[in-house]
Amino acid sequence: MRTVEALLGGLGADRGVREVLIGSFWTAVVVDGDPPRCGLASALRPATHQTGPPVVDAGALLERSALELADLLRSESTLEASIGMAALNALLEVDEAACRQMNAEELIVEQAAGRRLAVIGHFPFVERLRQAAGECWVLEMRPREGDLGADRAAAVLPRADVVAITGTSLLNHTFDSLVAMCRQDAYVLALGPSAPLSPVLLAAGLKAICGTLVRDPRPVLRSVAQGATFRQIKRGGGVRLLTLQ
Repeated sequence: MRTVEALLGGLGADRGVREVLIGSFWTAVVVDGDPPRCGLASALRPATHQTGPPVVDAGALLERSALELADLLRSESTLEASIGMAALNALLEVDEAACRQMNAEELIVEQAAGRRLAVIGHFPFVERLRQAAGECWVLEMRPREGDLGADRAAAVLPRADVVAITGTSLLNHTFDSLVAMCRQDAYVLALGPSAPLSPVLLAAGLKAICGTLVRDPRPVLRSVAQGATFRQIKRGGGVRLLTLQ
């Protein structure tokens, strides 16, 4: 969890917590600010929770500070780690001047045209990526038709010229091992609303981070609470898709 520790260590001043919301697909945390600030992360639920509840202090999270919630990113419970990632994204000081308003699909198509591409996570636009790349492998924990299992990463990633890694790899603590499998000359990027727009990831060897900045928490919270996918959250407004290179 080297990169997780670096992300947490780079956070600034603490803030109060206004809301923690776990929807069907997304987790949102709102912290104090003028205006209030909101962070998003995938809501990763464990298959079972036989050893106890997936969020130990559910119902009392507003009693914690934002830094205390962000510390949950270290948790072995993926749902607690989701809360931690959303809190970290809410606390993160994003340098918007250093970012481009560009979504992940555009950047990956641009970089992977005619090259060997590996995508970790089955994103809604993978079919377009398959058309653009010379060769494309999609690695997924729950493979769909045409995907490979996540356990094929060690065989595939060293062959790829471009590697797109889902931000959820920070939640399940596989990020560092995945980056280590990539060639040093490969173009490696992180993507998705979970991915923090932080130079820490660039220092870890990435060339770009394609993430999300919440500009208006109100429509985002409404969408998350109603079970929205990320495309529906975007349609509801309140977010910017940014790329840090």
